[in-house]
Amino acid sequence: MAVIESVPNGSALAPIEVSSVPTVVGINFGNSYASIAVLNKEGQAECIANEDGERQIACAIAFQGEEIYIGNQAKQQLVKNAENTITGFRNLLGKKFSEIKQDAAATSAPVIQHPDRADEPAYCVKVLQPAPSPLPSSATPKTATPTASRLATPRSEPVPALRFLTPADATTLFLRSLLQSAEDFLGRKADGAVISVPAWFAPAQLIALRAAAADAGIAVLQLLDDAGAAAVAATSAPTAEDLPADRTQLVVDLGASGLALTLLRVSDGLFSALAASYTPDASGDALDARLLRFFAKDFTKKTKVPLAIGDATDRRAEARLLLALEHTKRTVSASAGAATCSVESLKDGLDYTGTINRLRFDLEARPIYTAVVSAASDLLSSVDLDWLHVDELVYVGGSACLPGLDDALAACYSEDAATPFKAGTVAGGGPGDPTTLLARGCALQAGLLARIDDEAVRAAFAQGTETPTVAKTLGALFPAADGESEGEWVPLVHAGTPLPARRMVSVALDGPAGFELWEADECIKTERVKPPKAEPLSDEEDEEPAEVEEEEEVEVKEKVVGRETLLGAARLPGEGKREIEVAVVVGKDGSVEVSAGEPGGAREVVVKV
Repeated sequence: MAVIESVPNGSALAPIEVSSVPTVVGINFGNSYASIAVLNKEGQAECIANEDGERQIACAIAFQGEEIYIGNQAKQQLVKNAENTITGFRNLLGKKFSEIKQDAAATSAPVIQHPDRADEPAYCVKVLQPAPSPLPSSATPKTATPTASRLATPRSEPVPALRFLTPADATTLFLRSLLQSAEDFLGRKADGAVISVPAWFAPAQLIALRAAAADAGIAVLQLLDDAGAAAVAATSAPTAEDLPADRTQLVVDLGASGLALTLLRVSDGLFSALAASYTPDASGDALDARLLRFFAKDFTKKTKVPLAIGDATDRRAEARLLLALEHTKRTVSASAGAATCSVESLKDGLDYTGTINRLRFDLEARPIYTAVVSAASDLLSSVDLDWLHVDELVYVGGSACLPGLDDALAACYSEDAATPFKAGTVAGGGPGDPTTLLARGCALQAGLLARIDDEAVRAAFAQGTETPTVAKTLGALFPAADGESEGEWVPLVHAGTPLPARRMVSVALDGPAGFELWEADECIKTERVKPPKAEPLSDEEDEEPAEVEEEEEVEVKEKVVGRETLLGAARLPGEGKREIEVAVVVGKDGSVEVSAGEPGGAREVVVKV
């Protein structure tokens, strides 16, 4: 007896018809970088570049005189115009000034109390306001005496002034520029957008983001969790051939401001969150701090000029070095060779060029990698799961592009688990590229929502709903043909599947016509075994054999199914070798109904719980 195929319910990510591709935008709005994605003519999501040719757009705004710089141009202003450059404003959305921890080592404009609004954070920047327009003349056709003859002539030059921007104001400016870039690429106005948000955003922050996006002229279809956007993009991309439709997915989001882990249950295209965690200490900023100290120490060693990271006197040199690190990290991610870090006039007019190879880089990043592994292990333990339960890993964030991170996690996850590094889809900005995954997932979700005409259904997506899931795996135990062995276990509905659920499997029978319906737990069996002994050498090869040390036992884990509750049993119609379709329907209230019959024919209910 063998399972021939599994007939799916239908996927939540049905392909978009080419003739009805909506004009929508997906926006990955991070705290350090953002990206934009749109749907092409084939209905596939692709990450686009802004007018400066940047696909990874720095979340920065700089003011210099009458000019406003947004994106990577603004980030360059951190060197000589840091007091008028705003960064990190996303995480401050919806927060009060009293809730914000001041960072003494910040290299951008400091956060202050708004002078006119109580307990509201703001940035104070110096700008040049345009010159006032000439005074209107009060002269009549009969009197040629202008108003200017009685009043002082206004200045014709821009006027220096202070401008106060709240995090919401900065977000509006930035999102408006992203929308403009998308509409310039599309050549028409966007009908709506889906914006990614971290799972740990408070309700007040979600409200503030939605309001800022509306002020920017964006019709927000949904604020989608980062993990949800990653799952949408990863599921729509080509997957490994042996990857099951029902699987457990671990989303590792290593961004600049923290580590977000989400454990998802993918059930035939539907997703349900099993657990999530957030660790601010493990972040891209923490990795940058370690690399800054490494190169600063190397600069001091080569030039004998001290460079102290975090010192106010060396803040400009630190900003230069931080900008150069972006190129260094990208080189390390793309190549196994050494990467350079070059800065002109780093300090006291001295140029600097340093190198770092992959081994040294991973050594500096080891504490970050260890923190990720520890946090992931704790997350799995919180829901009584093991690494063997993880079928797929999805990486999100710029720091997740580093191969050393996957190497560190590879010591834990199963050899059968699928990762974008194994598939080779990370290199060259492929479908597994962690830097574009969220934007593409948001674009695909926007395309789905744009085709929904029912406003009530749209509102359900916007607000989010709690969906019950299957607590234990439901499966059928078919007896063996010889009648002596235990039989064959066929899982029907896995634990974590959103309800209601429907599954159908085709089974080839060659034995007793019946089965038992069980509620089971997919657990891990651990054994300690001795590794196989090496073959002894022949007498010619080893005339004086050395003493053989007794090898220590090693721990071996195996995924097994522990049947817990017998829900029912049934006898199937027919005799001899034949094919049977077994369908199971689990209602939202937990009721179970199993029917069986010949393929293409009528099925009769055989078990009802």
